[in-house]
Amino acid sequence: MNKETMSLERRKIGELDCAVVDAPGCDAAIEAVVVLCHGFGAPGEDLVPCAPELYSAGEKALRQTRFVFPAAPIQMDPSGMYDSRAWWPIDMLKLQQLKESGELRDLRMEQPELLSQRRQQVTELINQVKEEAGLAMERVVIGGFSQGAMLTTDVALSLSEQAGGLVVWSGTLLNKKVWQTKAATKAGLRVVQSHGRADPVLPFEGAELLKSMFAEHHLENAFFEFPGQHTIPPQAITAAANLVADLLDA
Repeated sequence: MNKETMSLERRKIGELDCAVVDAPGCDAAIEAVVVLCHGFGAPGEDLVPCAPELYSAGEKALRQTRFVFPAAPIQMDPSGMYDSRAWWPIDMLKLQQLKESGELRDLRMEQPELLSQRRQQVTELINQVKEEAGLAMERVVIGGFSQGAMLTTDVALSLSEQAGGLVVWSGTLLNKKVWQTKAATKAGLRVVQSHGRADPVLPFEGAELLKSMFAEHHLENAFFEFPGQHTIPPQAITAAANLVADLLDA
């Protein structure tokens, strides 16, 4: 870890194996929690390097912040040689056929079979970490990258309490009918959303549809588009860090 002695611990929270990174000052008190879920096919600790980046990227260092990185339960490599994980399966053959035909990958109406189970597991994790820290839900920021962003968008819209913020790095609109209904109850939720215009995995058009849904229901969305592909740009890291810093100042 680094960044002034940030600490790393690995433990199970609820049903999920997690990497937990504490910023300096957490031994005295935790004032905010950030939960970030990785994307499809990535290692369980793929986003752990984001902790020191977030810590120092914003206008203020995120002291007394706990970062939690759950690993998706599905191990995609049966041999166990590679840590390649997923929150739910994806039809890779269909994806390749769409790519070859030039058709857009439109997930608006899809409701993955495992989505409700994953929502329950991540919600259980969030409740446990906030209770451990003695924090209200408004001090918790949740988010992720790609498939992890889809999952945590679903979680944020489903929580009975308002989270402190949502981070959507290269996500897309999913489960449209359900999300529309839930988003209507989340006015004022702060969102940081980013997407590459040249994204070959989740087309930019899907991000724009998600952005429009947030706007329609008065979520406070800061949207960052960039010329790159399926990745996380520095400005999206900075925006997420500043969102957490605002919670710490509140």
